[in-house]
Amino acid sequence: MFKEFKEFAMKGSLLDLAIGFIMGGAFGKIVTSLVNDVIMPPIGLLLGKVDFSSLFINLSGKPYATLAEAKAAGAATINYGLFLNVLIDFIIVALVMFLLVKQVNKLRRKAAEAPAVPTTKECPFCLSVIPIKAVRCPACTSELKSK
Repeated sequence: MFKEFKEFAMKGSLLDLAIGFIMGGAFGKIVTSLVNDVIMPPIGLLLGKVDFSSLFINLSGKPYATLAEAKAAGAATINYGLFLNVLIDFIIVALVMFLLVKQVNKLRRKAAEAPAVPTTKECPFCLSVIPIKAVRCPACTSELKSK
C-alpha cells in the first residue's frame, strides 16, 4: 500500500498541482500587497485622503473613531473597506488567470494546427504505402526517384 501511495504522490501531475498551489499562494500575497500598498493609496488620495482599509459601519450604536478601536471594544462592524480591498485582489487574480489560460489555449491551438510531417509516401507503380526515405519499393521492387 505504501508503494502505491508513493507512486501516486510522485506522479508528475500531482507534483505540478502542489507546485501550482504553492506558487498561487505566493502570487496571492504579491497581489494583496499590490492592492493594499500600491493601488489603494493613490485611489484613496484622489477620493479625499480615504484609507479604504479603515472604512466601516458601526452597528453597536457607540461611536468609535477607528476600526481598530471598534474591534478592540468588540463592537459589531461591517468592514466594507476591507471588503473592497479583497474584491480588488480577486479581480486582479481573476484577470491574470484569464490571461494565462487564454495564452495557454492559444499555444495549444497553434501546436494542434501545426501540420504533421509525412513519414510515408505512395509507390507510383503499385500504390502501396512505403517509408518516405525508401529508394526501392518493398512490395514491387521498383526503383523510386529521389525528390
